[in-house]
Amino acid sequence: MPVTKTPVAEKLIISETVDGKKIATPDSDSGTTFGGNIKKSRSKSDPYLWGIYLMLLMVGIVELFSASSSEVTSTNVYNPLIRHAIFLGIGFIIVLGLQRIHYGYISRFAWMFAILSLGLLILSSIIGININGAQRALRIAGFTIQPAEMVKLAVVVILATILGRYQRPGDVATPGVVQVALVVIVFSGLTWRNGLTNMLLIMGVSISMFLIGGIKWKKLLLVLAVYGVLGACLVGFKYLAPDHNEFDNLQTAGANTEQVKVDRTGTQKGRLARYLEGTNPEDPIDDLNRQVIFSKFAQAHGGILGRGPGNSRETARLPLAFSDYIYSIIVEDTGLVGGILLMATYLLLLGRAGRIAYRCSRAFPAFLILGCAVLIVFQALVHMAIVTALFPVSGQPLPLISKGGTSVLVMSAAIGIMMSVSRYAVRSGDKKQMKVEAHVLPADLHAANATGYTPAE
Repeated sequence: MPVTKTPVAEKLIISETVDGKKIATPDSDSGTTFGGNIKKSRSKSDPYLWGIYLMLLMVGIVELFSASSSEVTSTNVYNPLIRHAIFLGIGFIIVLGLQRIHYGYISRFAWMFAILSLGLLILSSIIGININGAQRALRIAGFTIQPAEMVKLAVVVILATILGRYQRPGDVATPGVVQVALVVIVFSGLTWRNGLTNMLLIMGVSISMFLIGGIKWKKLLLVLAVYGVLGACLVGFKYLAPDHNEFDNLQTAGANTEQVKVDRTGTQKGRLARYLEGTNPEDPIDDLNRQVIFSKFAQAHGGILGRGPGNSRETARLPLAFSDYIYSIIVEDTGLVGGILLMATYLLLLGRAGRIAYRCSRAFPAFLILGCAVLIVFQALVHMAIVTALFPVSGQPLPLISKGGTSVLVMSAAIGIMMSVSRYAVRSGDKKQMKVEAHVLPADLHAANATGYTPAE
């Protein structure tokens, strides 16, 4: 393919020949990056996605500070806020960087990122440090990394790549279904030590992406059966072992930085048993139920309109109020209204991603943006369900709001990928740009978006 450089407005413009016609592709300063192929009028990311993202950042800053009273020191009361703001700032830079990279290049590094995150996950189970009573993190160069958060995004990108390759009108080709199922089985099987909710999230995201691709019901039922057998085997292997002393596990909960092996099977058994039994208001508050009890106190204290940011009563008593239970503090501060509005904000993110995906001409960007959105929204809903006692107690951060450097950075990367798709994915009606997109994307990712518009060939 001949490539010529022509000076235009004192900038170099690369002209590519497609089907015998020259098509100008502006350089990165003109609004594109890495083989940019979008017209100048299409050089900006979706403003609605930006608005939702910035709204979550503001909620995160205000509510993290409100929920961090137990971490405030007499020397500097702003330490928790500063730490969280630093990670949000780094995440913002990640979003700015990724939204300028064409999403077609993200698939080329998907397996590299997946292998890296998987290796770190295995390493954390061997030499990891203890965080909140679980061996789930690595300390590298003074930074604490939780590989399980990285694995979830890696799985989404891999699944989008596979499904984008095997999308067919009204179905997903059988080889694609098999590959997706194998990826989910391997990754979820290695995350169960970090909590069954991570495994369920990965499975749930994959099922959602199958449904988005219009998989036939027979194949979907077969996949569900395979997942069910896998889940039953893992649960049986994990919980049918001899009983463990739950109090022995609680004794290690304060040793957040010690490199010790922690068996949380007894803890998780007890949580599941108490969830099935329900909470009795007459039960005394102890180390085993205080998270659930104080979380309910916080939500009840919030009422309809809340007590106002910074006026939380339970933040000093509720364990992990700044991370695993921050939604209860948000409800206490802003009331039922604020809790519902925050949930609606996450759902709006999914709705906007669905709108953009529907207008994509190719399957891969549609799967990519919806996969990232489903991951963020599912994790948010699971966090809320745990806090409101709809699910058993488990640890899932509220995306972009809970304290946690790895989670913030990974979710920021997911937002950046969504921005890239919104910026570069070609819509129907622009045949010239569709042809250029076919040139930029790898040859095996040219499948048409069966749930939206079909590209003109």
